[in-house]
Amino acid sequence: MKRIGLYPGTFDPITFGHIDIIKRAASIVDYLYIGTPLSNKKKTIFSTAERVSLIKKVISSFPENIKKKIKVVSFSGLTTNYCKKISANIIFRGLRVASDFEYEFQLAGMNHKLNKNFETVFLMAEIENQIISSNFVKEIAALKGDLVQFVPNIVIKALKTKFK
Repeated sequence: MKRIGLYPGTFDPITFGHIDIIKRAASIVDYLYIGTPLSNKKKTIFSTAERVSLIKKVISSFPENIKKKIKVVSFSGLTTNYCKKISANIIFRGLRVASDFEYEFQLAGMNHKLNKNFETVFLMAEIENQIISSNFVKEIAALKGDLVQFVPNIVIKALKTKFK
C-alpha cells in the first residue's frame, strides 16, 4: 500500500520552516501533496494561484528524488474530504512552538473524528526555523526588513512586489 501524505497550509508565504517540513514529510511517504485551500478564513496577501506558483518554484530547486514525489495543489472543502479524494493516509502538520500544539492537537482530533482512515503526523521544524512564521515574514516585508534568513529569494522578490 502506498503511503500518500497531505501537507495542508496557507503558505502565505512559504517559509524555510515550511520547506523543512516538506522535505522531511517527503522522506516518510511515497507521494506528498502540498495543498493550499481555495478559500480560507485567513486574510492572505497572495492569491491561491500565486501561493501555488511560489511553492512550485521553491520545490523546483529540490533534488530530483524529492521533487518527483511532490504535487502542489489547491483544494476546497474539508481537508479530510480532500484526503479521501487523493487516497491520503497521512496528514502532516508542522509544529514550531508549544503554543501551536493545543490548536494542532484539537484539529487532529476533529479530523480523526471526521475520517478515521488517516493519521496526523506532527513534525517539528529544525531549531533555526522554529521561530519563523508567515505573519512575521509579512510584517518584516511590509517594513522593508531583511528576509534572507526566513524565505527563499523567489519569495523575497514576490514579497517586495507586494509591498512596493
